[in-house]
Amino acid sequence: MHKFTVIITAGGIGKRMESSLPKQFIPIKDKPILMHTIEKFYHCDPKIQIIITLPIEWKDYWEKLVLETNFKIPHRVINGGKERYHSIKNALKYCLGDFISIHDGVRPLVSHSTLKNCASQIRHHDAIIPVIPLIDSLRKKKENSTKAVDRSDFLLVQTPQCFKAEVIKKAYNQPYHTKITDDASLVEEAGFNITTVEGNPENIKITNQSDLKYASLFLG
Repeated sequence: MHKFTVIITAGGIGKRMESSLPKQFIPIKDKPILMHTIEKFYHCDPKIQIIITLPIEWKDYWEKLVLETNFKIPHRVINGGKERYHSIKNALKYCLGDFISIHDGVRPLVSHSTLKNCASQIRHHDAIIPVIPLIDSLRKKKENSTKAVDRSDFLLVQTPQCFKAEVIKKAYNQPYHTKITDDASLVEEAGFNITTVEGNPENIKITNQSDLKYASLFLG
């Protein structure tokens, strides 16, 4: 039986949330956002290997939260690096799965259907990423003006981004550079193909107070 691993990145420090507490630790319904995210993966696949990357200075705080909330889901905590790239590169050393997903810790609204869709499709492809179409109009900046562009040419990328283990590990052998926007872009640079599947619209990345209110409605 194929084994799956998920790396959940939780390296944010909460600047846009205007909070001294990193957003992954902000509680919704008496539980930190990060725990809601972990539960989504565990309840979808109780056999999945769960790895969390955290800033080293917040690891003790997380362990305190785990004890206080009696959080029992098995997971391994890995030190985060200077950039997200370095955190994931470090976490990849501990991955046991044939297939590896990488997910934002502050996306607790990913649906079971999205997770199952990614898990079933990755068996047949190098890389799978969930996407949703744009619903707003787009304009492109052009020197001192803007120009309308066709929104049907663009997609919003979500996580988890899923990869065959050998694909993502080879991609992370490439050196870091500042133009890495996500894991799929690095995999693409390594010469692999990216396949898209339908995501779920509510799977937002919580970055501000309005996102937090939105997530509270769903998680409540």
